[in-house]
Amino acid sequence: MYVVDVEATIQFYEQAFGFVRKFVTPEQDYGELISGDTTIAFAHIDLALSNLSKGYQQVNKEKPFGIELGFVVDDVLSAIEKVEQAGGTIHESVTVKPWGQTVGYVLDNNGFLIELCTSM
Repeated sequence: MYVVDVEATIQFYEQAFGFVRKFVTPEQDYGELISGDTTIAFAHIDLALSNLSKGYQQVNKEKPFGIELGFVVDDVLSAIEKVEQAGGTIHESVTVKPWGQTVGYVLDNNGFLIELCTSM
């Protein structure tokens, strides 16, 4: 995920979700979180520009991309509260789906969409 501030993004995910940083480069232009089998990584937007010769669509807080990270949590309302305390925002209010799953959508400190949901 290409971001303006790698360190601030790592801190957000640590505070909002309890992830632990795996590492951040000394230049603070790339960092990873310990998140099980799947690595969640952040790179500075300058790396995106150097890697992608055709450019890319930078995330913004106005309208999220049509892609999301999904985190299963025990208590969606409490998880959303932590996101807000860490500097994220609510994107869609909490709802209970017909199959009984509780779901809410938030934006991280960069504007990336995150689904918070109970297990099915």
